[in-house]
Amino acid sequence: MPYKYVKEQLDYSDLASGRVFYSLPGHPAFPVRLASEIFQRCVARRATIYQNSTPCTLYDPCCGAAYHLSVLAYLHAEYIREVIGSDVDEKAVALAKRNLGLLTADGLDQRISEVSKLLEQYGKDSHKDALKSAALWRKRVSALTETHPLATKVFQASATDSQKILNNIKPRSVDLVLTDVPYGQHSDWHHSDSQELSSPLGSMLGALPGVLSSSSIVAIVSDKQQRVLHEGYQRIEQFQIGKRRVVILKPA
Repeated sequence: MPYKYVKEQLDYSDLASGRVFYSLPGHPAFPVRLASEIFQRCVARRATIYQNSTPCTLYDPCCGAAYHLSVLAYLHAEYIREVIGSDVDEKAVALAKRNLGLLTADGLDQRISEVSKLLEQYGKDSHKDALKSAALWRKRVSALTETHPLATKVFQASATDSQKILNNIKPRSVDLVLTDVPYGQHSDWHHSDSQELSSPLGSMLGALPGVLSSSSIVAIVSDKQQRVLHEGYQRIEQFQIGKRRVVILKPA
């Protein structure tokens, strides 16, 4: 898959999961370059299809620790006005709140204090690197919050529970959904009432329309075995990179 927007492999070490961002043990981080590429493609599609380039509300119903949500908000804050994440896993939601908190000066000050204590206790080079990265972040985030105020929200819900999603997100307010759905290796589909779902990905798509805006774009990242099909959506783009398949949709 040729990259359209992130054509060069940049140094994303400051954004590495586990350095400043909190990581979820056993869950590999989503590649920064790919997340940025997908996001920029969605922004371009939204502008072309709907002639709408206003800052968007970005939502991930399978957010995990909200690593790629936080990365996107850090890299592309000028295109985002609100970041919302939800996940069925209580521990993931707690970590997601901490990661999205790093998009504020207060959150970074707390993180810098934590890493400073670790450096004092263990003296590792990794902690020194983390402090350098956090200091760079602090400057950028302070500047961003002055020019592009960003709201964040995280809540616990199954990605297939339309009512709970609507209880936490304003109707017709989400402009861009970007989610890396469970593959069954490090995470699995779970419904809030433990109900078995014959097509969980289709059920997730069916749970979204109530919160999608009139100019919404939905990007689904999955493995090749899962089919992204739903009568309520029209496919506008698809590509594969490695073991991942990316499908970009708009409501029909």
